[in-house]
Amino acid sequence: MEYIELKINVLPEYVDILVAELVDLHYEGFVETDKGVDAYVPVNLFDTTALEELGQKYQELFKMNYNSTTLEKQNWNETWEKNYDPVMVNDQCIIRTTFHQIDKKFPYEIIINPKMSFGTGHHATTTLMIEHQLTMDFQQKQVLDMGCGTGILAIMAEKLGATTIDAVDIDDWSVENSIENVGLNHCQKIKLQKGTVDTANLKEKYDIILANINRNVLVHDMPYYHQHLTDKGFLVVSGFYEADVKLMENTARKYNLEAINYKTKDSWSSIIFKKHIS
Repeated sequence: MEYIELKINVLPEYVDILVAELVDLHYEGFVETDKGVDAYVPVNLFDTTALEELGQKYQELFKMNYNSTTLEKQNWNETWEKNYDPVMVNDQCIIRTTFHQIDKKFPYEIIINPKMSFGTGHHATTTLMIEHQLTMDFQQKQVLDMGCGTGILAIMAEKLGATTIDAVDIDDWSVENSIENVGLNHCQKIKLQKGTVDTANLKEKYDIILANINRNVLVHDMPYYHQHLTDKGFLVVSGFYEADVKLMENTARKYNLEAINYKTKDSWSSIIFKKHIS
């Protein structure tokens, strides 16, 4: 089958919105880039009118610039296998797919079906979040993963000993992909649902909240994180640039959340916040 490759230039905070919309337009694969996102759709389903309508829908938020190219026929599964490498995090965790054969033993192994590149560990923000998780005590903890994507952080939380994990995302495709990946990793303690932090069916309090989303959503949802976090609980966030660290700190401070650890990679940042007793 021939595919159209769409290279879209857009700010990181709007990538998730575009992906959700493009899934409804029959796009089948996505790769996040430093300029935005590459999207793939079968030639017979490529609709320029629908793209123009999409651009008009979000014109007040962003301008959607893109270039399209018709790709040669190829075996997409074979292409994935050639170009999709395992990810090693601090020599403690390996993130791989079902077609990878790994000889070296790691303390933790996560299997992610690479239908899309989001949450596979290749992006700096996912790696930073897992690096933070590996330094934390998840034993007997109740965990919330907001914006779960492929479910990778929730899976890591269970492997680290969490008692219960609620994983939430706004997109149907994320929830479906997470369900598949949870099964691949034989996890039993993760409950998945579609929603947002203010619409999902959440527990009153969590010991740890994980949120790898984007700057605007994190800032908007900070009061909800505070509301659902136990006293002395931890909020781990990423999805924003190093230049936005001060904004994140100042916003969190309004809700008795103190930054206690930082990590940065490829200009992306991640922070662990601890909640003070109110």
